[in-house]
Amino acid sequence: MPLLGAIPNLSTLQAWLLELLDIGLVLALTYVVLLIVGERRTLWMVRGLIVLMLAAVVASKLGLPHLSFVLERLVLGSAVAMAVIFQAEFRQFLEQLGRGEVWQLLAPSRRAVPKPDSVVDEIVDAVKELSQNRTGALIVVETSGPIDERDFSVPGVTLNAEVSKELLQTIFQTTTLLHDGAVQIRGARVVAAGVILPLSERTASRQLGTRHRAAMGITERVDNCLCIVVSEETGSISLAEHRTLNRPLTSSKLKELLDERFSPSAERDAVAPQLGRWSRRLGSQGWSLLRRLGRWLPSSNNSAATAKEKRWRD
Repeated sequence: MPLLGAIPNLSTLQAWLLELLDIGLVLALTYVVLLIVGERRTLWMVRGLIVLMLAAVVASKLGLPHLSFVLERLVLGSAVAMAVIFQAEFRQFLEQLGRGEVWQLLAPSRRAVPKPDSVVDEIVDAVKELSQNRTGALIVVETSGPIDERDFSVPGVTLNAEVSKELLQTIFQTTTLLHDGAVQIRGARVVAAGVILPLSERTASRQLGTRHRAAMGITERVDNCLCIVVSEETGSISLAEHRTLNRPLTSSKLKELLDERFSPSAERDAVAPQLGRWSRRLGSQGWSLLRRLGRWLPSSNNSAATAKEKRWRD
């Protein structure tokens, strides 16, 4: 009898283990998806899709067939829409998965692209001169990965020139055709000039002009860039990044921020800042739970064997 009574306990334990494994796999898949996502705007869409999926599961468990039907169709339609919108990223994901580059998907690079000190110095020197002359300027600097041209209102004129103080000052002179727009810098190259940026829809101070709203707009739309603004009216320097505008700045403070941002050891802000810490904590707790179960299972088997031997002796 003791042996027969231990069988339901083992089946219940197996059901609990399968349930924990199912939940762990879902959490791991969600974690991988959030790691692959590179932009905050895309992250919000992924979160919305996850919320819809959870709502569909809850509706199904509660026995609400009509609500479950609608939510399941919404999840399917949202997944197809995301695959169409981000077809380039989805294609790259499938290619890496097909080549077996799983570790690159699990550990994508989240570091800011280091820039030589000369590039930062050239940008800061140009901004300093433009500020002293009260020449308006708008400089978009990519931090990790290229910006999709679809995020611009109007793509600029391709230059592909080396970054220099003289080039930046010349572009923003009011007598040139490219001064009315932004300069796009990628690495140590000026990719384009005359780029028209989307304006921010947030309520801004009346002291902020179109350039500041454009700087806020591109940093709200794109996560992997920062934007330097020089006011034409006051000559003040501002730095926009991650939906925030830091102003006014001195040229030395701007250099300090850029050096800190593009130093080789400076990590890019994580898409989900708590994920790494929570994953490590859950991993340690999971291993401790498995070790406890491992110690419990042999003891249960030994107790069952002892009961069996006692039964045979009786």
